[in-house]
Amino acid sequence: MGASNHSKETRQEHDYYATEPKAMELLLDVEHFNNIVWECACGEGHLSKVLEKRGYNVISTDLIYRGYGDNEPLNFLEETLENFHGDIVTNPPYKYALQFAEKAIESVDEGNKVAMFLKLQFLEGKSRKKFFMNHPPKVVYVSSSRLNCAKNGNFEKYSSSAVAYAWFVWVKGFKGDPIIKWIN
Repeated sequence: MGASNHSKETRQEHDYYATEPKAMELLLDVEHFNNIVWECACGEGHLSKVLEKRGYNVISTDLIYRGYGDNEPLNFLEETLENFHGDIVTNPPYKYALQFAEKAIESVDEGNKVAMFLKLQFLEGKSRKKFFMNHPPKVVYVSSSRLNCAKNGNFEKYSSSAVAYAWFVWVKGFKGDPIIKWIN
């Protein structure tokens, strides 16, 4: 039941919940990334566009082409980019968040970063605990106000959120206890 938010509304078929761009702005105010960033669940480009405005070279892919990024669908969990040597920054489909985190860490070079916008409750769970013991995030940036993820990118209809989110930032090879910080 990891994808459930106890809402009576049905989940979007492909778990497409666009992240409000402010979330990326807040992360980039406190964290720097490799010049090349792969946004592997780009949706309509809400996060990619902010990264580009900040001067990053962004590779934007998704399982479904939604009018932004590479128009050839790419299943991140089954495919990878050849000769990729950058960082990965994304809001993965929550029902596959653990698999996305595992694959992302596997896909970056030692010392490179993976940043994922996830529900704060991602910290819970026995399988995730095992993952965290092997791959602790270096920093978790907890949003002190509620940021929004809108079903199908419809921010007019879904203008607020009851969900607490955080940016989880891994540095491949990091061992130790994560630092918890608050943003906004």
